[in-house]
Amino acid sequence: MAKVKISVGRIVLHVDLYATPTAQAVLAAAPFESRVTLWPGEIYFQAPLRAGREDDAREVVEPGEIAFRPEGEVIIIGYGPTPCSEAEEIRFASRANVWGRSGDDLTRLAALEGGELVRVEPVVEVEPA
Repeated sequence: MAKVKISVGRIVLHVDLYATPTAQAVLAAAPFESRVTLWPGEIYFQAPLRAGREDDAREVVEPGEIAFRPEGEVIIIGYGPTPCSEAEEIRFASRANVWGRSGDDLTRLAALEGGELVRVEPVVEVEPA
């Protein structure tokens, strides 16, 4: 399974990629850097990739899922309820392509400050000898 690492501030997220065109586009674009923007319950940042909206794009994601919004070409990481949410769900302002999942604690993202450097890089797994 392909993976990427997203580092922002002191936080490192390990992301398992789904088998989607957007996941392949993220992997092909990595490594890249951007600056983080904050919105209540999520962070997002520009990504140097183009991907159309996938048929299964959605507004509501499960905790740990990572998405890409074609409008604005941004990667979105939700960690809690947003102003668009109903109850405790993680709901984005518009449908986004869900391309990966992290098992790391995303609630740590709430401590970030806007403008922090974010780096996305591929994880190369070494086969045991």
